Amino acid sequence: MADGSETDQNARDKRPRTVIADDDPFARRVISTSLTGAGVLVVAEARNGRQAVELTRHHRPDVVIMDVVMPELDGIGATREILKEIPDQLVIVLTGAEEEEELGLLALRFGAAGFLAKDANVDALPRTLEAVRAGEVAVPRRMTRTLVEQLRRTRDSYGTPPVKSPLTPREWEVIGLLKAARSTDQIATELGLSTETVRFHVKNLLRKLQAGSRHEAVALADRIAVGRQSADGESAAGAGGRRRGGQDRRRSTLERPGVDRRRGDRRSGVDRRRAVG
Repeated sequence: MADGSETDQNARDKRPRTVIADDDPFARRVISTSLTGAGVLVVAEARNGRQAVELTRHHRPDVVIMDVVMPELDGIGATREILKEIPDQLVIVLTGAEEEEELGLLALRFGAAGFLAKDANVDALPRTLEAVRAGEVAVPRRMTRTLVEQLRRTRDSYGTPPVKSPLTPREWEVIGLLKAARSTDQIATELGLSTETVRFHVKNLLRKLQAGSRHEAVALADRIAVGRQSADGESAAGAGGRRRGGQDRRRSTLERPGVDRRRGDRRSGVDRRRAVG
């Protein structure tokens, strides 16, 4: 029969395990205190995104609590690297209040299990952690309608973005405004974002397009858009050609030459019989 100390040890071993990633020591301390008080075991703390990836790889926690803005590698990039290596890893992203809508949606798109604004009540974090462990997607309730509207909205100079494009719909919006020679501040105002979020999107699209400048990124985006239109035209032309080809083949089976050939065969048969006679 297990004594009390063994029971306590077993209970401790079953506690949820987490890694906290935030470059602000005070924020890490507040988050750690909240989670520890709720029975969560904080196995490691990271000061930047690169360290978050390494610590997650080493400890394999149940959940990673990831700040978005960090040095060396931002929280979105770190989340992508973690999920590429450990696809079932749960990550909760913490966003700033101004970037909550935009970066929260971006985090979900790249595989995060949920997100919270850093100005939210810290006591909500343990509940959010339990929710994602139960298979739920953690999104602030007030953000649901906003996120649906964001998914439906397309406001870019390229029309509907190519389905197989490496860029997200928001990145197409940003690059469309870059094409219109808008500055970072102007893009932020027009899209209702912070300048920091705009810079974040510009950095991501430059990386995805492997572009060395904004001007080069616009040129590469133009090629993607033109390629999409050409492919659509070729598909339509190909379908038309296939339909016309089918019609031509059907007409060929109904034309007179086939009948004449059969008649010729019958005549040749008669001629052969006469020759034998």
